[in-house]
Amino acid sequence: MERPAKFHEYRWLGDRRSQVVYDVDNIDDPALIEELLATDKAEGISGPPWAVFGPDTLAEARNRGYKPYKGNGSGADVDPDAG
Repeated sequence: MERPAKFHEYRWLGDRRSQVVYDVDNIDDPALIEELLATDKAEGISGPPWAVFGPDTLAEARNRGYKPYKGNGSGADVDPDAG
């Protein structure tokens, strides 16, 4: 999937509604990202339902309580200590 225009510098995109993080460079279902970015508001969340991380790493997303979607976003299992 090509990175969304407003997130062209970010690989990891988090869904604040479910605390799941997606690897935009390796996702197997781009519709997940498209749906997330098309959503402006979510009940119980102030601001947009998505999040990006600085630094843009899986480790930082995990530090903020996010869990990876299907391993690294591609559906393949990954080493949980890698990142």
